[in-house]
Amino acid sequence: MAQLDENVEVGQGKLTPEVLERIIVQISKELSLSLKQVRTTVGLLDEGNTIPFIARYRKEMTGELDENQLRDIEERVHYLRNLEERKREVIRIIAEQDKLTTELESSINKAVKLQEVEDLYRPYRQKRKTRASVAKEKGLEPLAVWVLSQPKQGDPLAEAAKFVDADKGVETADDALQGAMDIIAEQIADEAPVRAWVRRYTMDQGTMISEAKSPEEESVYEMYYNYREPAKKMPPHRILAMNRGERENVLKVTLEVEAEPIHRYIASRFIKGQSSVEALLHTVIADAYKRLIAPSIEREVRGELTEKAENQAISIFAGNLRSLLLQPPVRGKNVLGVDPAYRTGCKLAVVDDTGKLLEVAVTYPTPPNNKKQEAAAKFNELIDKYAVELIVIGNGTASRESEQFVAEVIAQRQDKELAYLIVNEAGASVYSASKLAQEEFPDLDVAERSAVSIARRIQDPLAELVKIEPKAIGVGQYQHDVTQKNLDESLKTVVESAVNHVGVDVNTASPALLSYVSGVNATTAKNIVKFREENGKFKSRKQLQKVPRLGAKTFEQCIGFLRISEGDYPLDRTPIHPESYDVVNRLFQELRVELSQLGSKELAAKLAALEPETLAVELGVGLPTLRDILDSLQRPGRDPREELPLPIFRTDVLKIEDLAPGMELQGTVRNVIDFGAFVDIGIKNDGLVHISQLSNGFVKHPMDIVSIGDNVTVWVLSVDINKGRVGLTMRDPGKSANQ
Repeated sequence: MAQLDENVEVGQGKLTPEVLERIIVQISKELSLSLKQVRTTVGLLDEGNTIPFIARYRKEMTGELDENQLRDIEERVHYLRNLEERKREVIRIIAEQDKLTTELESSINKAVKLQEVEDLYRPYRQKRKTRASVAKEKGLEPLAVWVLSQPKQGDPLAEAAKFVDADKGVETADDALQGAMDIIAEQIADEAPVRAWVRRYTMDQGTMISEAKSPEEESVYEMYYNYREPAKKMPPHRILAMNRGERENVLKVTLEVEAEPIHRYIASRFIKGQSSVEALLHTVIADAYKRLIAPSIEREVRGELTEKAENQAISIFAGNLRSLLLQPPVRGKNVLGVDPAYRTGCKLAVVDDTGKLLEVAVTYPTPPNNKKQEAAAKFNELIDKYAVELIVIGNGTASRESEQFVAEVIAQRQDKELAYLIVNEAGASVYSASKLAQEEFPDLDVAERSAVSIARRIQDPLAELVKIEPKAIGVGQYQHDVTQKNLDESLKTVVESAVNHVGVDVNTASPALLSYVSGVNATTAKNIVKFREENGKFKSRKQLQKVPRLGAKTFEQCIGFLRISEGDYPLDRTPIHPESYDVVNRLFQELRVELSQLGSKELAAKLAALEPETLAVELGVGLPTLRDILDSLQRPGRDPREELPLPIFRTDVLKIEDLAPGMELQGTVRNVIDFGAFVDIGIKNDGLVHISQLSNGFVKHPMDIVSIGDNVTVWVLSVDINKGRVGLTMRDPGKSANQ
């Protein structure tokens, strides 16, 4: 079982076992998981195990935590370790100033958020020159102390007159008193409890307000030209839209909050009762809030709102990307890929059922050339020559004109086996111009490579899409407005998860695909392919141990996700890890069957009749692992994507003018966002199913109902021909009235 190191490295120091245990207890409470699950997971991660490996092959140790739960633990332990490091750094700095008290150190150690630590550290942070620091240099701190003592008697101006000193730049009693007020104002603004309360109040009671800088100018931000909404109720997409409008200098955005309740709260903390300086302190409080607290708290609250909005946008992109990557492959068909264009013509690429390129060509059926007859001849030639069954068209420029043309070609042929499909071509141009594409197709131009990518996307979406930088695939909202580092990390995680969920054929996989396999980096991936090219196809998983830079730890992490479909050892084509091969051998001895029977109906029937609970004890193996083994033995070589419905193939094209409210259509979900889903119904622009139209019941988020690639039945709600917009519903008009 994984054990935690006696001291775990963090930055330049180490976490003590006590601190690490405190972190584990906190994560256990936050995520509602047992201490054992969290402790074991942290230990496995510290040993260098990957999330996919732990989720699949260490289920007994973690109590069958899934990938999402494991990633939550990983994220929180990383945050809390960094928090502990920051705490130690802050304590060290304050101690060096000889200002560290037992109470302050305890407060810092008890903090559970980085913001709390920074609030506590704020009074001790080295500041640039401020009004307060200037006043202190002038020797006015004792006057500030006198004011804060809140004497019952005494004239503040008379007391301030004692500090008049022209040599120090204090010309009058008013100057002295103002300096003391500046010192007190900064002290109030630096109070951690005050900042925490004002931050919370601003978040709860603040109103986001946006105004147009030039109201007469048209822009996509017109709905925000005179807009206000409670900050805590703002949905993520509106926050990001406002931020973008502000960044583009179209909008002025502010966070407004009533100041009087804040003044009262601060006064309750600092004003002890009636005194000779009470009015003065009320003035100081108002100044401290307006000048020092409000601007920074507004930045912090807006920063927090933006962070939440970004996390939501990244989550949506990640969910959509996973759905796109796990689209079912369309196997066994020769495909003609079409990269549409106007002036430069449509680039064509025919690939066989394995994705091998057979021929490229260019035709000009779209404006301004309109050479439809010549184009039809070339299409028919390629279809006949290579027995093409499916034409795949990219959804970019000129796609609908190309679709219209392809539909006409199919109609003229009256070929029942031939159909077409529109696919999302996002990122195809990025791939086409990449070094990877140049190496793969050195003799093709950029557009021809794009046509190949479009054709292959339908045959094996995962294998093709991993060649593209994930954020270039473009299935989300506001992906360009979020922190790119966080987006990249999240999307890489999604691709890694999808690749390992499906598994990889080590004898056909590209370096791009292999680099996402658990434990494999880009260098190791290239070494695997190079070894394969130099030595021929891998015959067994064991052979991978001979690949340069693929050490024992990497082998352990990756080997269960790598398949050898036609190797020497039958189990090498299953997800069963070699560490469990002995279990399988003992099982087969007990069943009196041979490995050669793997995949047979007879073996599947025998396996289905077994009682895993009893068998696990007999074989000395964990029940979760045994269940996975039995499932893999019953369906060796199974691709989990094949259980999903295939995309809708079309033979004819719709125009927006053909649509009318109430019309029932079949469509494919192309994108899911906060406020609904866009559905391809075969017209130029995708129709929108608003979140309120996804179901007869309450929908918290569209992703709870639909995913990219889903085939859905929709009904037309509205048609705006001028704007090219179609409103759709998934609520059956025939049923909704009765519900």
